[in-house]
Amino acid sequence: MGKVFGLLGHPVGHSMSPNIHNDAFGHIGIDATYHAFDVDPNFIKDAIAGLKALQISGCNVTVPHKIAVMEYLDEIDEEARLIGAVNTIVNVNGRLVGYNTDGRGFVESLEEEAQIDLQTKRFLIIGAGGAARGIVTSLLRKGIGHLTITNRTAEKATPLLKLAKEFKTQAEVIEKKQAENQLSHYDVIINTTSIGMSPNVEYTPLSLEQLTDKSIVCDLIYNPLDTAFLIEAKKKGCLTINGVGMFVNQAALSFEHWTGKKPERERMRKIVLTNLGGTSC
Repeated sequence: MGKVFGLLGHPVGHSMSPNIHNDAFGHIGIDATYHAFDVDPNFIKDAIAGLKALQISGCNVTVPHKIAVMEYLDEIDEEARLIGAVNTIVNVNGRLVGYNTDGRGFVESLEEEAQIDLQTKRFLIIGAGGAARGIVTSLLRKGIGHLTITNRTAEKATPLLKLAKEFKTQAEVIEKKQAENQLSHYDVIINTTSIGMSPNVEYTPLSLEQLTDKSIVCDLIYNPLDTAFLIEAKKKGCLTINGVGMFVNQAALSFEHWTGKKPERERMRKIVLTNLGGTSC
């Protein structure tokens, strides 16, 4: 029997990960299969023990387990430790090592699609949850010079400010209204919240009335491919980036951790778009 990989989450029925990873294994010629495992939060410790017992070679971790699994792993990569969450586990001769490829997946997507020097840009991050922490960590590791965060609860952004201080990056937390009034100050605006995700597609995380065409506007959401937030930004003449690139890149980086081989990302991207009923981003 070939190697077995999987996804730990709850629920997982909607996941496209089995489609893209099983296709990549077949395309590269690796004898392996990938399965989605729906794990109730009460049994996550048992699930991690099962990875060792069943000699599962590796897995992805999605909501709501990204933080909970860390307690039961043998080793945590430095980037995952900074983020405070794990989305990839590699079984190295019985030792489970945790990584996080989410932030790097987004940053690679931004660099690919926008072709910009990140160190010279001013960033506005909308939200301060787990997704924001992954992206902020990866941006800070790239050496960005200025970071602004706006979140419904300012206190929740405090850990991100502390992280920025560690990297000697100027950072601030501002209220939503202030962010809306000074959108022209930011080169890159990133929505890390779930506001605008299907089925609530009519909502946006903040008003873009003051937006100029000089900003790059990103949304981590990929269902729908174009959120109301991105549609409004396009009307302003902005370059927009949705969450497909981040999803594909984080998956490809996980695949590389497991196998040491690089999958064809464009092939993964086409599978994702087909599943979403779209043809482009």
